[in-house]
Amino acid sequence: MRATPEGTRRFVERQPAARQANYRQAADGLWLSSLGHGTYLGNADEATDSAYRAAFAESVARGCNVFDCAINYRYQRSERALGAWLRQALASGMLARDEIVIATKGGFVPYEEPPDDPRVYAYEQFIRTGYAKAHEFAARYQHCMAPAYLERMIALSCQNLGVDCIDIYYLHNPETQSIAISAETFRARLLDAFETLELAVERGQIGSYGLATWTAFRALPDAPDYLSLTEIVGLATEVGGQNHNLRYVQLPYNLFMTEAYAFENQQLGEAFLSAIEAAAELGLTVMVSAPLMQGRLAVMESPKVTAALPDLRSQAQRALQFVRSTPDVCTALIGMKDPAHVAENLALADVPPADGALIRALYDKA
Repeated sequence: MRATPEGTRRFVERQPAARQANYRQAADGLWLSSLGHGTYLGNADEATDSAYRAAFAESVARGCNVFDCAINYRYQRSERALGAWLRQALASGMLARDEIVIATKGGFVPYEEPPDDPRVYAYEQFIRTGYAKAHEFAARYQHCMAPAYLERMIALSCQNLGVDCIDIYYLHNPETQSIAISAETFRARLLDAFETLELAVERGQIGSYGLATWTAFRALPDAPDYLSLTEIVGLATEVGGQNHNLRYVQLPYNLFMTEAYAFENQQLGEAFLSAIEAAAELGLTVMVSAPLMQGRLAVMESPKVTAALPDLRSQAQRALQFVRSTPDVCTALIGMKDPAHVAENLALADVPPADGALIRALYDKA
């Protein structure tokens, strides 16, 4: 069982009328809330797990149906907390599995707790057991996307989340590899990774896949961590044909980090576009991370934005409105572990997005 276009549409139709305009249909047909629930923040302890579970319930009550994890977040506890809540929510009849979109990421080595030596841990867990070879790791044995390793990560994430199928599976910060190896080797590794993910779709372990990045799509084209969206889609097409299952990109974008929309660093034919615009042109759905810059924009005022969005009641809401109203952004993923913060942030779910022209007018594009 996984999220479906029919199930996610059912979730939308159950919402109050004022909220229903705040959902977008993604490249794979799913209907996604414009505000999603991220799980990066917090300590690796039971108190934080409990807070997250309460926050998840509050999110669903306020119309959120997108939940985003990574296997390495909080030493796997974010996935496990989401899985525990999801089992309870499904058992109680709060929602159906096909209504909710579960996303996670693989690439960084997941620990149960901080290891004394990441190299020894990688050897014992993955190299000695045949999931990867030593040369396939980067960042001092903390990142890998070898095929058998990714297969292991998908299976472990399914176990942590308590699901048979992960709706969106991301390669996590693949630029971590690109800065450490040659372009030719990186290309080969991406092809192998995409082939692994296409096979995981065929097996029903994941619904679709994408790249969750930090700098890759915002960097200068000659930077070692830069990735071309055109080339990435080309690789997916090489592996999976025109009907490949690469459907999503995730990247940071907020009031202080505007490069994803303002910096025209992605070439499509003769044109240069921003990463967000290029992704849309290539048929990819854009998910935005760090819309509040890990909470800092919830308390920092931008007079320009306050003047443009005077009717919203908090700086957090204005920052989120800026992001989710930017043309071609599907969902802004907000890290929330406090139900009170969920209530404040997701009050925006009953407010229409701002006009795209208003967002464009807030800054001059580079």
